[in-house]
Amino acid sequence: MRTRCPGVQRHQTGVVLVSSLLLLIVISIMVVSIFHSFGIQEKIAGNVREKQRALQAAISAQSYAEWWLLNGSSAPRAIGMGAASTAAVQCNSLVDANAGSGVTAGQICSNSLPTALGVAVTAWPTSGNDYGIVYTPPNMNVTGSIVNSSVADVYYKRPRIYITDLGGVAAGHGEAYKVDAYSDGLNAASVAVVESTLTITCTVCNLGGL
Repeated sequence: MRTRCPGVQRHQTGVVLVSSLLLLIVISIMVVSIFHSFGIQEKIAGNVREKQRALQAAISAQSYAEWWLLNGSSAPRAIGMGAASTAAVQCNSLVDANAGSGVTAGQICSNSLPTALGVAVTAWPTSGNDYGIVYTPPNMNVTGSIVNSSVADVYYKRPRIYITDLGGVAAGHGEAYKVDAYSDGLNAASVAVVESTLTITCTVCNLGGL
């Protein structure tokens, strides 16, 4: 048989309940913060991936332009190195490097890129002016120009190239060219621009151009 001691009273202040609620709130805030952090990291990783896609496509376009200058254009004839010639022209249009089967095409511009566009070089990808060369690297899907239907990723736009003739170097024994290239990623928000300078020289030069 239980007996109660006289004068002893039990008070329930709810401290455990309040502590539990505070702990639950803290844990909830931590969980929400973790999920928010994961979301931000996922967006950052996606942006880095898109930037890398655009950069690799721009580098591919740049490599094509350099190859074309060295092999396809016969541009060195201007310094007496070849039999055929692709002379520098005032560029005001767009040349398709992939036009036709097995065709490699391009153009060398006598006017600089800012002169052709009427804007700064940095605004070239967003200016909407179609000058220079448009080129689709192998196995690259591009909106409006599917190259390989087995590839799921579709780039926003075909890479662009602009080749500028910088003039002769090395006492007439060479010619310098500037190659600008850019590409979008899978959307227009990711753009990469690359630039290089290529000098073509000759050891034994036919200065008469024969």
